[in-house]
Amino acid sequence: MKKFLPLLLLAITPACYANLSHSISSSTKITVGGASTSADRIGSTYSVSGTGVDTTYTAGGNAVSNGVGSLVISSGVGTAPDLTVTQDVPANSFSFSQSFTQADAIAGSAVTTGETANFSDITSIAGGTAGNLAGTITSAGAITLTAGGHNTEALGQVTSILIVD
Repeated sequence: MKKFLPLLLLAITPACYANLSHSISSSTKITVGGASTSADRIGSTYSVSGTGVDTTYTAGGNAVSNGVGSLVISSGVGTAPDLTVTQDVPANSFSFSQSFTQADAIAGSAVTTGETANFSDITSIAGGTAGNLAGTITSAGAITLTAGGHNTEALGQVTSILIVD
């Protein structure tokens, strides 16, 4: 009887069941980009700082002492004043700093895509052409993508999911 005990234990062992789920999906995405232009126009800036100096500039034909002037704006673009700087007391220490950034000119018309505008920071992208743009995925999951013309994109993807509960 002892010899049959292991066989008896195997006979009363419950069966093992498992849920099995499997899915395969594939996709391609083919895109032809549109034309676009982006531009950032910079403005004029003017700054002056100093110690131990005398300044003079001309405004309206008159000399102005101990002033720094201001930007003269014409058609959206600034011009720095003509500033004369002299040391306040000879042989004494002094410091002087002046900076000017001229603005981009204001365009009279819209920028044509692919051409350079009169702005400092510009990005221009021509419209895409499909050309030979293509994408295929076989039933075996092999992806074939063919490049198109400029400003195009081709993506391929195969996803396989196996779930065992």
